[in-house]
Amino acid sequence: MADAVNEETVEEAAFRAKVRAFLEGAATLKAGGADLSNPMGNTDTSKEAEIEHTRASRAWQRTLYDNGWAGITWPKEYGGLGLPAKYARIFAQEESKFNVSVGMLSVALQMVGPTIMAHGTEAQKAEYLPKILRGEHYWCQLYSEPGAGSDLAGLTTRADLDGDEYIVNGQKVWNSGAHFADMGILLVRTNWDVPKHRGITYMLIDMHSPGVEVRPLVQITGHAHFNETFLTNVRIPAANVLGDVDDGWRVTQTTLMHERSMIGAGGGGVTFKAIHELARSCGVTDDRNTRQELAKCYTRFELLKWLGLRARAAAQKGNALGPESSVMKLFISDRVARDGDLLMAIEGANGMLTNADAPANGMWQQVFMSQWSIRIGGGTEQVQRNVLGERVLGLPGEPRPDKTLPFKDVPRN
Repeated sequence: MADAVNEETVEEAAFRAKVRAFLEGAATLKAGGADLSNPMGNTDTSKEAEIEHTRASRAWQRTLYDNGWAGITWPKEYGGLGLPAKYARIFAQEESKFNVSVGMLSVALQMVGPTIMAHGTEAQKAEYLPKILRGEHYWCQLYSEPGAGSDLAGLTTRADLDGDEYIVNGQKVWNSGAHFADMGILLVRTNWDVPKHRGITYMLIDMHSPGVEVRPLVQITGHAHFNETFLTNVRIPAANVLGDVDDGWRVTQTTLMHERSMIGAGGGGVTFKAIHELARSCGVTDDRNTRQELAKCYTRFELLKWLGLRARAAAQKGNALGPESSVMKLFISDRVARDGDLLMAIEGANGMLTNADAPANGMWQQVFMSQWSIRIGGGTEQVQRNVLGERVLGLPGEPRPDKTLPFKDVPRN
């Protein structure tokens, strides 16, 4: 980050100073400094801790809104500041030094908001965007299904029009934070007589609607972040369709591109400095093999940083997110896998311990076990390779008759 600061323009440096002044007056510094921040490494798996994190996220977003810092890159007409992405990066760098986070609102701010801006009606924008910026609505994503797996377009949750409402029945899974969500983005099938990608509709659903049942799923980390969601005769107003009926796949691509960029740019808050400090505290920085692996680790962080800058530069020019979102998502998947192995190698035998018995109260064990949520969420590594191969490199896809048959004729489990 020091290099980035040294290369800043006068305007960027002034913005950073203004951000620092605001944060110093509104928040408290982390005891360990910015680079020891690690949301992935949270070792408190209690429901109470999750409730508190949700409350704190909402409160901090409201503080940002009340002080004019919400939606730095959002257009001014939607309540944002309308600034280039580089200013959001500066704010994030400074904010990471303090004990604050909008954590559980990331889906709303970075995925739902941009999708509504791109495809929503004026009424939908007026209804939902201000509440997202104020932290009033926590959103979840209702995409994946048990019977579809990585083939998202194979979804079978159905929506049948009944007057000015749709009646929805089906099941979703791996729904992050659905047990706390106020609203959800939902994919349903509205047309069974066309190929699978052409019969999907994108809806906005009130998660408190009758017929919505959310069941938390406990992960290997002990957290119950993911959920399965059952929809039984749920009534959703037709006005909650985002985009056109049966054209939900196009809307979905907007959300997925933003999701991949969000995951690729994040990486769970782990930094190279924190990993290096762990190696130093474990007394292995003089080991030749460890030093080589730390050098590779540093290189991965730098490559990801420059990929992010490339994506932000394209966004500043008004270009739509393209292949860089899948490149970043695939790269972050590889990074968290390799870094997870490195972390446990650094700890050695202590890597088998957990909680208070382990270094840093077991934080790095949590990081290691959390890697799969990043590697699978937003599309698996295999899916990203298919996207890059077929859509970016132009390689021929595998024969897929299910892509052209009417969905009602496609064999399903």
